[in-house]
Amino acid sequence: MEPMLCYPDPLPAELVLVLERAGYPFKAVARPEHIEAEEPEDGWSGAVVCADGDPQAAFAVCRILRSREVPLRPLLLVVSPGHLADLHFREDQFDDFFVLPWRAEELASRLAGLFWRTGRGLHPDLIEYGPLVLNLETYQAAVAGRSLDLTYMEYELLRFLAARPGKVFTRETLLSRVWGYEYYGGARTVDVHIRRLRAKLGEEHAHLIQTVRSVGYRFGQSSWSVGSSPSGP
Repeated sequence: MEPMLCYPDPLPAELVLVLERAGYPFKAVARPEHIEAEEPEDGWSGAVVCADGDPQAAFAVCRILRSREVPLRPLLLVVSPGHLADLHFREDQFDDFFVLPWRAEELASRLAGLFWRTGRGLHPDLIEYGPLVLNLETYQAAVAGRSLDLTYMEYELLRFLAARPGKVFTRETLLSRVWGYEYYGGARTVDVHIRRLRAKLGEEHAHLIQTVRSVGYRFGQSSWSVGSSPSGP
């Protein structure tokens, strides 16, 4: 994936954090006239333009990117509430806009959705469920915008469950599907990793992994029931 163009330089720390956690390569430019000079050989993959500091310069960046022979897409415009009126009659200069204050989870979801809708096929491969985001390319995970420090097997277990929300798995199935058929550890291994995952998700989000009594575990809610409480293994 080629880098996204981001304006201005330096970028707000909140935006940098979202881009890095989601695995998007990016390059910031300080002025509109730097866009062409700093463009990668294969072009920009998209753009995030922040208009809260200098709206006129930000709109100039948008005009340059959209007046090309092939307009750059996707383009996300970040604005403050006080500048919403400036968007009137400029709808052709961006694909979507994000209103401050910064909300990491929403911003990451907006970017992923933009890459998907514009058909570029350049967005990182993500699993998203409520506040949880897993980047399958970078092996990163975040919940409510907070990065999770997971071991390899914790990540693999969470990835397996989150990719199949609502489905119940026994401990034995999880052992064979996540650890592999040649793993000879006992079912207690699953319980230990579930406990660690819940602790790292935090009390507010531990319920994402449900215990199904006498059966095993389920990620998220069943499509027909509110499910069991997230009690310990």
